[in-house]
Amino acid sequence: MKIQDIAKEAGVSSSTVSRVFANNGSISSFTRDKVMAVARKYSYHPRLSVKRRNVVIVTPSKVAFPAQNYTEMVLSELSRELSVRNYRVEILPLDNIDRLDNIQFCAVVAIGVDSHIATDWDKRFDAPLILIDRPAPPAARNVFAVHSDEQQGMDLAIEYLYNQGYRRIGILIGSVEIGNPEIRREAIFLALAKHGLPCDESLVRTARPEQFVEEIGKLLRADVDSLFCPGGHGGIISAYALSLYNRRIPDDIALIASERSMVSCYCIPAQTTISQDYPALAYAVMVLIDARINGVHFPDKTVFPYKLIIRDSVKNKLT
Repeated sequence: MKIQDIAKEAGVSSSTVSRVFANNGSISSFTRDKVMAVARKYSYHPRLSVKRRNVVIVTPSKVAFPAQNYTEMVLSELSRELSVRNYRVEILPLDNIDRLDNIQFCAVVAIGVDSHIATDWDKRFDAPLILIDRPAPPAARNVFAVHSDEQQGMDLAIEYLYNQGYRRIGILIGSVEIGNPEIRREAIFLALAKHGLPCDESLVRTARPEQFVEEIGKLLRADVDSLFCPGGHGGIISAYALSLYNRRIPDDIALIASERSMVSCYCIPAQTTISQDYPALAYAVMVLIDARINGVHFPDKTVFPYKLIIRDSVKNKLT
C-alpha cells in the first residue's frame, strides 16, 4: 500500500497524509484520526527516517506508581540529551497509552513501565520501543532494554556495609505494583551469602511505604546493626521511622538507601546511597534511537553499573 492509496480511502490528499505521518500541527484531530484509522486497517507504517524526530516518553500511571522521583530523574536527563539532537519529546502517561495509535514517532521510551507494553510491538509499530529499568520480554522484536545492573548494585551496598564492620544487615525493599522488588530480593540474598552474613526471612523484608515504620520495628527487634533500603522513598521514610524508635544515624544504626535528587544529600545526616547512572542511561537511549533511524544494528540489552555515593549515614565500626 502507498500513501496515495491511504489518501484515497481516507478522502484526503496525499500531502495531507504526509503531514499526518510527520506530526504536522496544522492537521485537525478529526483528519488525523481518519488517516490513522486507514493506516491501521492495512497495517501500514511509514519507514523510519531522519526527518521523523518525535520521541514519545511513556511514564507510569500515578495510580499504579505514586512515587515519581525515579521517573523525574530519568526524564530530566533524557529530555536534555534528546533536545541536543533536536528530537521533539512528548510525555504520555501509561493511562493514555492508546494514543500511540494516533500519532507518528521515531521511538517510544518507557520509564519503569511493565514489559507488557511490548506485546506484539513489532506488529503494531515500526519504531523501536526502549524499556528503561525493565528487561525486555524474550524474543520481542524491535524492543530494547536499557537498565542498571541490580545484582551489582545490591552487592555494592552490602559490600560497603561489610567493609565498614557491619555484620547483621537488615534489608527493607520498597514494594510497588510494578517494579523490581523480586529481582532485588534475589540479588540481596546472593550478596549477603557471598560475605557469609545472615540472610534469613526475618532480616530481608519487602514492604509498601506505609508499612515501613512497622517493618523497621521488626528489624530492630531482630537486632540489626545497619539498614539497606533500596527503591522508592525508602531512605527518607526509614530515617523518619528510626527517629520514632529513638535510633540515631549513624551512631546507633547505619543506613544506605537509593539516591533521591534534592532529598538524599539534604537529610540529617546526609544519606549514603546507591545511584543509577542517569546520564549514561539517557545517552544510551539517544544513541540507540539514532542507530535505529539510520538502520544500524544495536544490542537488545544495555546494562550499566550502579554508583555508590558515600555520605554521613554510615560510620566505620572498625576504626
